[in-house]
Amino acid sequence: MPANPLHITLWRESRAVAEECLAHPFVRGLADGNLDPGVFKHFVAQDTFFLRAFFSAYALAAVKTAEKPSVASRLHRLMGGVLDELKLHTRYAENLGIDLADVRPNPAARAYTDFLLRTAWMADIGEIIAAMTPCMRLYAYLGQELAVEVRSQNPYREWIETYSSDEFESLAGELESLLDQLGDAIPGVASAYRYAMLCERDFFSSSLTQGELSR
Repeated sequence: MPANPLHITLWRESRAVAEECLAHPFVRGLADGNLDPGVFKHFVAQDTFFLRAFFSAYALAAVKTAEKPSVASRLHRLMGGVLDELKLHTRYAENLGIDLADVRPNPAARAYTDFLLRTAWMADIGEIIAAMTPCMRLYAYLGQELAVEVRSQNPYREWIETYSSDEFESLAGELESLLDQLGDAIPGVASAYRYAMLCERDFFSSSLTQGELSR
């Protein structure tokens, strides 16, 4: 019986954390539309800070694949996906009155971005991709799960539709394909994937608590 692709193995190993995220009060607030607008404002600011670092990690990964033009081209497409997310966040910022030039990361955002950029600078390409994949797969998972129950009047409908879209699923699948191609079933790769998934959970928790404190 053939072994599962690496991305499936790693996702299954962290599935319990993904389910914690789905049940998280922050995510449930998005699902039912009752998340405090001030908390969402804080989240958008923090997520913008994160996405800029995520884009930089892609760029550093692309540098390390200069001798593999086909891989660099696929990373370029994924970078375009991040730029599209940043456009969405810019629209949110304009509507919510966020000065994106003055965003200070909370501890969870700083820990996550420091981890990503440190990995992107120091690790090999397989481990870099492993550190980045959980963000994409988790958000696709959450978006698709929330889309089943979203109401038309939900103020966070656009957020849910973005991450449940076929376009975002395609990007998540592309990154997982790169993980299968470039990663190995070694402890460093598994550890990077697992730690990133835990960072995602902590990011939601910190956005909720820090957002409530800043109201």
